[in-house]
Amino acid sequence: MALANLRIKLAKPEPSWQLCLLGVIGATIAAIFIILFRLAFESIQLIYLQNVDDYTSLTEIQRFITPIIATLGILLVAWVTGFKYSRSGIPFVIHRLKTAYGAIPFLNTINQFFGSIFALAGGFSIGREGPAVHIGAACSTILAKRFSLPQNSMRTLCACGVAAGISASFNTPLAAVIFVMEVILREYKLHMFVPVILASIVGSLMTHAVFGSYHEYEFFAYLVIDYAHYPWLILFGVLLGCLAKLFNVGMLAVIRVSQHQHMTVRLLVAALIMGTMGYWVPESMGSSVSAIDLILEEEMVFTLIISLLCAKMIATIGVLGLGIPGGIIGPTLGIGAIAGALMSLLVGIFFNDMRFAGDYALLGMAGMLAATLNAPLAALLTIIELADQLQLALPAMVVITSAYLTSSQFLKNRSIFLQQLEFQNLSYQPSPVENILQKYGVLAYLEDKYQIIKDTEEANLSEIIRAAPGDEQIIVHCPAEDDEPEQFKLVQYDLNQHPLEHEGPAYRLSTMPAVDSQATLSEAYFALVEMRQGAVYVYHKDPANIIGIVSFNKIRGLLTKGAI
Repeated sequence: MALANLRIKLAKPEPSWQLCLLGVIGATIAAIFIILFRLAFESIQLIYLQNVDDYTSLTEIQRFITPIIATLGILLVAWVTGFKYSRSGIPFVIHRLKTAYGAIPFLNTINQFFGSIFALAGGFSIGREGPAVHIGAACSTILAKRFSLPQNSMRTLCACGVAAGISASFNTPLAAVIFVMEVILREYKLHMFVPVILASIVGSLMTHAVFGSYHEYEFFAYLVIDYAHYPWLILFGVLLGCLAKLFNVGMLAVIRVSQHQHMTVRLLVAALIMGTMGYWVPESMGSSVSAIDLILEEEMVFTLIISLLCAKMIATIGVLGLGIPGGIIGPTLGIGAIAGALMSLLVGIFFNDMRFAGDYALLGMAGMLAATLNAPLAALLTIIELADQLQLALPAMVVITSAYLTSSQFLKNRSIFLQQLEFQNLSYQPSPVENILQKYGVLAYLEDKYQIIKDTEEANLSEIIRAAPGDEQIIVHCPAEDDEPEQFKLVQYDLNQHPLEHEGPAYRLSTMPAVDSQATLSEAYFALVEMRQGAVYVYHKDPANIIGIVSFNKIRGLLTKGAI
């Protein structure tokens, strides 16, 4: 009974402590698996590297063959799952959130977990946040599946898992919340906001417990930028907007060219690209740690930095476009940092001061992330939290706005995630009607004033209708016969028949579609939309176990509420 009441409570898009508690539990499960994931690939790296993500200690041949060996591991995992569950990462999570309320297939998660461990351990230019988001979403929605919770609450739990994943990956709890709202959900709703905040806190706290209290880029020196730099910051933002457009176009071009190739061919080509880039420019391997270490050296060489930028761009576009499982945010931050180092060389010549590499690297990360993902607020908070520098806010806002406007308004660049979804024909944008109705579970509008009678003679049915209270619905149970399946039919008054032409009540029977108790009003609406009348019956687990009905008039009332 308590669980039934909980389901009814969660079917409504309202703030509730129960949903918050489920979000915390789901985030805890997600954070545990994400921490295990991170420990796994870092432990493998430390077997043959001196430091995590530092491939400069390897020889040229070792850097060339390492991605190839990792690809064989990825293909082994894909072979075990029959090469059918290769879609993964943030775009796939967005698609599942919008079309399946965040439910992630188990085998996709297996591919993402183990495939990304191989990819990150093998030096591919990918980020760990993509797998973390996927794993977090899958772990959090386990609760909704286990307890048959309404699917609208599953959507919230999925968002909680994503927030826990980002927060546990980078220790950026505030940026994780904004990322979920701005990039994943693309809306701000209070009943989802609080559980997502709590999930993000859990992810950050568990990261602290295992890896200690730290910020990813807190080693950067404090900013020394003054107002004389602001014209240069605007120019820098414009250049980053162009670079982001080039990055997105390149990524889609690789996807387009390789889409008809078998997964084995694509991943082996990706390994060759990464191995070649790693052979010539070792700092291009891994997420971005080696590249950032290089640009923070006192003596920066222009040719080395420009070659690093080209290698990092080619490697990231190639491996992600060809389907290596991993995230895009990590390498995007690296590309932005390298672009910032290049810009600092130009600015240093003008000001006769070469101290700005770290400052412009941080600003480059912010601008590149904002322009690539079309997420300016998430980019701003990400960099502030990663560097633990609040004074970064104002110059970062200048770079982010100029980069974002250049990319989105002048170059018509859109979020790389949404472009990937469109190119792969994965829907992510429900209709306005669906968008409203998916927020309500059918249990929120359940009507329980009804009686079920056996299929009977018309005369007897007339008597039953006369005796029934005015607000009670009559449902006729028609058992399965021959080729006819079992049906439930709703008794409706037929206003088209003249009352003087019939001795009893003028009525007709309309077949009621069945809807699971986990469903939202969206499923109920589309089951009735052609008839534009009648009702669906709601069952729990067994289609014969009716727990209530939802009428079309109730749904229409919700859609037209407040209409003039």
